Amino acid sequence: MTPDGQNEEKTLGRGIYEWVQALVCSVLAAVLLFTFAARVVGVSGGSMRNTLQNGDMLLVVNSLLCGDYKRGDIVIAAKSTFENGEPIVKRVIAVEGETVDIDFNAGIVYVDGEALNEPYIREATHLAEGTSFPLTVPEGCVFIMGDNRNDSRDSREPDLGAVDTRCLIGRAVALLVPGKTAGLNEREWSRIGRLN
Repeated sequence: MTPDGQNEEKTLGRGIYEWVQALVCSVLAAVLLFTFAARVVGVSGGSMRNTLQNGDMLLVVNSLLCGDYKRGDIVIAAKSTFENGEPIVKRVIAVEGETVDIDFNAGIVYVDGEALNEPYIREATHLAEGTSFPLTVPEGCVFIMGDNRNDSRDSREPDLGAVDTRCLIGRAVALLVPGKTAGLNEREWSRIGRLN
């Protein structure tokens, strides 16, 4: 074999080795990212309509990296006592130490005596579900509700109540893939992007 042929083989071998090394590193980085930093979670049901639709795929930052949860955050909670043991997607309405009160006749939610400005809800909050109000959120917990208030199982139910933050998987930060929009039966690709 000529020296040029040997050099070509070495160059080809080195190129394949570098390509495989880059692929392995990329796969490892993706596994580490989705194990420790973020994950993709699907929305099941219509309790967050119109903000989120059934079948939406969300990018969720893991709880350890989120810092403190605040009002308005869309969170994913998981607990074995939830219906079917499935994680739920809801919005944080109040955090520890805050007092929630709901006027079910007027459909208005109050936190610490102030009516919340809730442009994200589908309709006013008229469904009581059984929790007694006013309710002060215990330490280390959040009070969560769906945006589709009258079709949502959430903290208004005594068996769920305020949710311990240790049960939160993380905060949804972006819509990656839209599910089919209720009533339209098609995907609205324009909804992709950051959640607020």
